[in-house]
Amino acid sequence: MQKSPSVLFVDDEPRILDTYRASLRKQFKVDTANGPEEGLEKIKTSGPYAVVVSDLKMPKMDGITFLAKVQELSPDTVRVMLTGHADVESAISAVNNGAVFRFLTKPSPLDVMIRTLEVCMKQYSLVVAERELFRGTLRGCIKVLTDILSLVNPEAFGRSERVRRLAGYISQNMKLKQNLYLDLAAMLCQLGCVTLTDTVLEKVFNGDKLDAEEQQIYDMHPAVTASMLAQIPRMSAVSDIILHQHDSLVDNPTMSTEARILRACLDYDVLIQRGMSQQDAIDSLRSRTGVYDLKVLDVLERGTAGEDGYVRREVGLTELLPGMILDESLWSIDKVHLMAEGTEVTETALMRLNNFIKSKRLSPTIRVLVPLNFLQ
Repeated sequence: MQKSPSVLFVDDEPRILDTYRASLRKQFKVDTANGPEEGLEKIKTSGPYAVVVSDLKMPKMDGITFLAKVQELSPDTVRVMLTGHADVESAISAVNNGAVFRFLTKPSPLDVMIRTLEVCMKQYSLVVAERELFRGTLRGCIKVLTDILSLVNPEAFGRSERVRRLAGYISQNMKLKQNLYLDLAAMLCQLGCVTLTDTVLEKVFNGDKLDAEEQQIYDMHPAVTASMLAQIPRMSAVSDIILHQHDSLVDNPTMSTEARILRACLDYDVLIQRGMSQQDAIDSLRSRTGVYDLKVLDVLERGTAGEDGYVRREVGLTELLPGMILDESLWSIDKVHLMAEGTEVTETALMRLNNFIKSKRLSPTIRVLVPLNFLQ
């Protein structure tokens, strides 16, 4: 359940904080912090706040520095500077550093403070709404693309699903501040494979050697995907991650952390699909000097290939539910490859499978990974 928007006042004078709380509590949900250190702690433990109002002159840390830290911790929070000194230079510094949305002098009349907070609340709502709209619209577009990939090339789609779970595990344990772009890049990293022939893909997934022409074509698939994504607004970061998913760290030391994670996950998945144990796969990656970020491999080695929170079960095809993950490839009786091992079951996949079930073209059961929360 999402918390209602609230305002945090930060000052080193408790009397002033009491005044804010008493005079504004009917109009706003008000919280207070006695000094910048307590303010930062409250943002970490009780945030996010819609608005943070800070005094300029405080011991140990001034308001400009404090609000800059607030911006790092909670970028969406709208920041207001309040000072008893009509210090033009401080105001200019605060605005130029991107630390504040409004600058007020105190004592600020109650009606001025209320109007300012109302404007700040609207600004916060706009920022949050725009972000959620962007995320929702973008994920919707990506789902359409991945659904198409699952129908056209189930093997490539299955690989992207496995890699996505691996990348999500690593980003979580590396505590990346922003994991949306990595998640989208992992979902789409195999999209360019729709341009490859079944022969080339079979060789790649089986570990067979490609001839020079086949290798050149295969190496182009990240650029093909990046070109597709160039048509979608605000996808440049995702496109860049995918474009560099096959780079080696020694050749591209400035490659993003997300691209480093994606490269390691892709190569790890190839080795696992060829029958290597998890440890042998990690050892093989470590032996390729200069290719991978060792911090990424360390996290990958400590992990469990993204299977935490699942149990293996054999279920009837009619018992499949969205969120389950195939533990084996699904083929029809007449040798149509429907879904790859490691593919997450979706509503779209179930609609397609129902047609095969009705025509009795599938075996009755399949091995899957079932999320533990399904069993509770």
